[in-house]
Amino acid sequence: MGRSGLWRVGVAAVAAVIVAEAGVWLLRPREGEIEPATVREDDYFSDAQLERARDYQGGQRALLVGTIALQGGVLLVLALGRPRAARRALDSLGRRPVLGAAAAGAGLALTLSVAVLPLQVAAHERAVDVGLSTQGFGAWLADYGKQGAIGVALAAGGAALLIALLRRFGRLWWIPATGAVIAIEVVFAWLAPVLLAPLFNRFEPLPEGRAREAVLDLGRRAGVEIGEVYRVDASRRSTALNAYVDGLGPTKRVVLYDNLLQGVERPALRSVVAHELAHVEHRDILRGMAWVALAAPLALLFAGELGGRLARRGGAMRGTPGVLPAYALALALAVSVLGVIGNQLSRQVEASADAFALELTGDPEALIDLQRRLAVANVGDPDPPGIVTTLLRTHPPTIDRIGAAVAWSEGERP
Repeated sequence: MGRSGLWRVGVAAVAAVIVAEAGVWLLRPREGEIEPATVREDDYFSDAQLERARDYQGGQRALLVGTIALQGGVLLVLALGRPRAARRALDSLGRRPVLGAAAAGAGLALTLSVAVLPLQVAAHERAVDVGLSTQGFGAWLADYGKQGAIGVALAAGGAALLIALLRRFGRLWWIPATGAVIAIEVVFAWLAPVLLAPLFNRFEPLPEGRAREAVLDLGRRAGVEIGEVYRVDASRRSTALNAYVDGLGPTKRVVLYDNLLQGVERPALRSVVAHELAHVEHRDILRGMAWVALAAPLALLFAGELGGRLARRGGAMRGTPGVLPAYALALALAVSVLGVIGNQLSRQVEASADAFALELTGDPEALIDLQRRLAVANVGDPDPPGIVTTLLRTHPPTIDRIGAAVAWSEGERP
């Protein structure tokens, strides 16, 4: 890679980071956050709970790092034209570049999935040992196969689209690719709840009863158009507690884990529902999509500059399936770095939703109880190292969320 090539890659990388950070600032919640009070984790969690969480989370993080390193290593080796048999196989697909790219993309996704299977098995077994996963190995493997099949299909389509754009637009491929990314993001947000999620779980409208009444009452009080409220059979896989909002337009929904409905007291349930209603009220799904739309163009430009140069070093010709490992590696690097930046926005969004929940329920003790239950049930570290929060966490640490509830009870307001 010559100096001019390094310069273009570097400029694209810096510009992508600056724009992504600007997007975080531009799209940050204006509803405000609560500065957390200083609280001690041992006031809310026992030594045994803290030790269990840190042992489990530390091991899972190590397996995650191993997964990232292994997949990155496989992509790098393939991008550099090794082994020769793989290079010849990719070159042989060049006679019909777009269809060949679809086959190559599918093969690449399958290779990466199989390569990290031992690490994923280890992560699952550790979740079983700690009591978080309720799935037997066969059921877990079936789910892993479903995820892999979806990944293979998406990789095939993405690879074909990439090669088609490279052949049609050359170095300007990233411009139409940005439009494709935004369109795909909208379609997935709209259809995933009704097409993909039911492949793994059963969803049913929350039946009439106290829980549904509490949800609807909070929605009326907040002036939030909820959409539908669903219960999902999460207990068939895990003892974790969770709730979330997804979908767009007619597929918009609030989803509550059946574990959550059965495992928490009514005030804590109202707190988690109020938090999820905040995401609806603040249009946080659209906020996240807007951030992706801002970050995507320069991220793709960077991936094109780096991927193109890695592909040439590996002996692949532009617009052929042989460039796919190099572009996949470059895109993965861009997504990983920008994901760290995007997590900043996510943590601010979640903190703002907590503030909304406190204002709506007026019950800080319920939020504290909820956060304790979530951390214990999900075997989460309440106060992880700062670097872990910065790199990986989409939510504020549990101890900060408890601290925000304490501050609110002492008169602090957003």
